[in-house]
Amino acid sequence: MDSGTHFVMGIALGGLALADPVVASHPMTFAAVMAGTIIGQQAPDIDTVLKLRNNAVYIRHHRGITHSIPAVLLWPLLITGVLALVLPSSDIFHVWLWTQLAVFLHVFVDIFNAYGTQALRPFSKKWVALAVINTFDPFIFGIHCLGILFWIFGADPVITFSIMYIIIVLYYILRFSLQKAVKSAVHREIKDEEFVIVAPTMKFFQWKVAAKSKTHFYVGRSYRRTVNIYDKFKIEPIPKTALVSAALKDPNIDAFLSFSPIHRWEIAELENGLSELRLIDLRYRSNDHYPFVAVAHLDQDLNIVNSYTGWIFTEEKLMKKLQIGAGNE
Repeated sequence: MDSGTHFVMGIALGGLALADPVVASHPMTFAAVMAGTIIGQQAPDIDTVLKLRNNAVYIRHHRGITHSIPAVLLWPLLITGVLALVLPSSDIFHVWLWTQLAVFLHVFVDIFNAYGTQALRPFSKKWVALAVINTFDPFIFGIHCLGILFWIFGADPVITFSIMYIIIVLYYILRFSLQKAVKSAVHREIKDEEFVIVAPTMKFFQWKVAAKSKTHFYVGRSYRRTVNIYDKFKIEPIPKTALVSAALKDPNIDAFLSFSPIHRWEIAELENGLSELRLIDLRYRSNDHYPFVAVAHLDQDLNIVNSYTGWIFTEEKLMKKLQIGAGNE
């Protein structure tokens, strides 16, 4: 989920913690628990700072080790230890307990996004992505904000947030039901599909669709149970050439391949004498454009001149990222 949703989730968990008699009867413990649930909801996303290094490192590691099983156990201990120094009279066990729940829920809800997490590490590096909830879901964010407002205006936080979470659980069940219906619709539309990704959008009934058959890739959108296929690409194995072999060693290309389960490729000769390998993720079609790409430019000696991976919405910005023609901008 996005940082804003994790923040309001932290507040809601802090309010729900008043169901704990120790928290409810001890103001200092309540303050520590509130801090712990808010920080615990943010801590696993500390790996966002990797973006400051480069996109390849960020894509390969975001929601990786910081969302792993050891991290889920270590974050609460670290946060509780700091809070114990700041608020020494608080009940440390109960602070840890609610902080542990906050960290666990952060990783748990991220599993339901299309991006997913490597939550099974160190036992598996497989990305777990159930793709039923958009990274920002207006309903989930909105109902948390509504619950917090009710609390501010005097409603019992335990009752308020208990009802809220029951509604959210039912909402998740409904989302799974809708996703299943969309997958069935895709199967009716593309009868020989072998692999299909149905990803949520911010619109409740609208889903992104990317599918693979033995011969083609299909990209489209679904509204309710109607699937519209916008693009169809013939599947062609990437050629095993010296150019491709050299390009595949590039960190940006390698990071893209570790993240993208369904993509196509293009090879082109550029006017400046360089060769280009471009990989295009088919999951993120937006306004007739595929913004998530990996590009490597190689010279005649097969040296990587420049490369990039990430979300780019115009060719001009991509060229700027690749430092081509920057002097003309």
